[in-house]
Amino acid sequence: MKKNVLFKFIIYLAAFFILLPLIVLLLWCIAKRWPWPSILPTEYNLRALSYFFMKSNNSIMVLLYSIWLSLVVTVVTLLISLPAARVLGLYQFKGRGFFKLLVLLPLIISPVAVGIGIQVFFIKIRLANTFLGVVLVHLIPCLPYAIRILTNVFEILGESMEFQARTLGASRVQTFLYVTLPLISPGLISAASLVFIVSFSQYFLTFIVGGGNVVTLSMVMFPFIQSGDRMIASCYSVIFILSTLVLLGIMEKKVKNYYSIENHFYI
Repeated sequence: MKKNVLFKFIIYLAAFFILLPLIVLLLWCIAKRWPWPSILPTEYNLRALSYFFMKSNNSIMVLLYSIWLSLVVTVVTLLISLPAARVLGLYQFKGRGFFKLLVLLPLIISPVAVGIGIQVFFIKIRLANTFLGVVLVHLIPCLPYAIRILTNVFEILGESMEFQARTLGASRVQTFLYVTLPLISPGLISAASLVFIVSFSQYFLTFIVGGGNVVTLSMVMFPFIQSGDRMIASCYSVIFILSTLVLLGIMEKKVKNYYSIENHFYI
């Protein structure tokens, strides 16, 4: 009984600390004046929402462009991460631990040093200020997360189910499509969600390599945060959070529906 009460208390406390900042952000979207020590704003207006939906700002187009960019980065990251994670997760070879640590180096090294060096290199090969250049530079912070998650998935699952499928006559492609993918789909969804969020929130690398030609929502939002315009910064932050949650929810639902239909069909 005491354990259940303690568990519920921890859950409610965690929910409170998660929801409280979101409520404050929502209030700042419409708060014209919020002086201390008032618990709620004393004046309200819709200046921030009007600014976001103004056609001259192209905020909606920037949002859609950011989603498209992050989706492309997510797909490319998963295509690269799957074979790498499979090798690291299933096979034993010399230096395996070193390579697993090497994958995490982009998270340890400062993105400022990496970004400036990559910018110089991309200028030489004419990838600076391009969509492709930004996609490639986003792979640097995204790949470690995807490879790490999928490596753990492959380590847990092993190869026993694949061996059984191959023994029963399935080809390598059939085994991958109808055995491996359904098994790793939870980890694949988790990796895709995290990669999308990391790419969607990138500011510095996008700014350095994109050079102002590739404009994302985080680049538009950051100057308002720096300037102290809390209304517009909060509005963009709420749009940022909602668009991420909605898109990830749709992505997860579509993938789960796909695999449930496939499994039902083959059963």
